[in-house]
Amino acid sequence: MRRGALDASSIYKDAAQQLRFGRISYRRVEEMTETDPKTGPDEQFMAFLAQGRFMIQRGTLSGKHVFFPRVVAPGTGEDLEWVEASGIGVVHSTTVVRKRPPEPNFNVALVDLAEGPRMMSRVEGIDPAEVRIGMAVRARIIDGEDGPLVVFVPEATHDEAAAA
Repeated sequence: MRRGALDASSIYKDAAQQLRFGRISYRRVEEMTETDPKTGPDEQFMAFLAQGRFMIQRGTLSGKHVFFPRVVAPGTGEDLEWVEASGIGVVHSTTVVRKRPPEPNFNVALVDLAEGPRMMSRVEGIDPAEVRIGMAVRARIIDGEDGPLVVFVPEATHDEAAAA
């Protein structure tokens, strides 16, 4: 299974929990469990990235943003809508993955988005060891080996590129 993909058991488990606490109806459970794998949240997210758009989901009632793409909001079961992300974030945590030469080292970072969710990515444009906790970063979409993906660059690097 692709990383981050929803499997049927997690959808059913979430639906059962929501139903047990009276947060959703039987009809809503049926809607949640009838997901088309071709148009699920992961596929929609990847389609937005292919269009050059960094989109995240927001609860229609609470207004709370969520990331990783989901069928319903965690904890509440409310419907989610897609909204444009600001792309602004702050590095929460980082580590350097050291590779055997000639492969370059790279970093893995947890980035707190301005909208609230935290996502795992990497910071590019500087040496991996120079990425610091608290560093202001901005998202950009690149073409990866498996399709488009979101990476971050230091805010100063983004400002310099925009000015050029």
